[in-house]
Amino acid sequence: MRGITAYLQVTNTDEAVAWYERVFNAKEVRARLVAPDGKCMNAEIEIEGDILMLADEMPGIGSTSPASLGGTSVVLNLHVADADAIFKAAIEAGAEEVFPLADQFYGDRAGRVRDPFGHHWIIATRDREVPEPEMVSAFQALFSS
Repeated sequence: MRGITAYLQVTNTDEAVAWYERVFNAKEVRARLVAPDGKCMNAEIEIEGDILMLADEMPGIGSTSPASLGGTSVVLNLHVADADAIFKAAIEAGAEEVFPLADQFYGDRAGRVRDPFGHHWIIATRDREVPEPEMVSAFQALFSS
């Protein structure tokens, strides 16, 4: 394995994997590694062709979930074929809307949710390719008023 893979800490890996399977059509791709005390040390799922790793939080070694921290500093950007359907499924499955789904100046239809485990997801579908000068101009116009 090479590159960067997100490794999410959650309060309950079983529940998180089941939620991601139901909402994001994730597939578990490896056997879970569970310690004798029942804590899941590693689970791996695939979403839209990318691997995401998960484990039960272990605050004693600094691996704390957003639920325990009261927030997160990471946002996951998930591009899908139908952002409307996935966004709706996430909300119906208990996610909270952070930003509504809308057409964005950079060419995506996108919105943000907080999943039941405290992780933030931008759910997006590319609607159109936007030339960089047009995107920069739209960005500047957004903040000029």
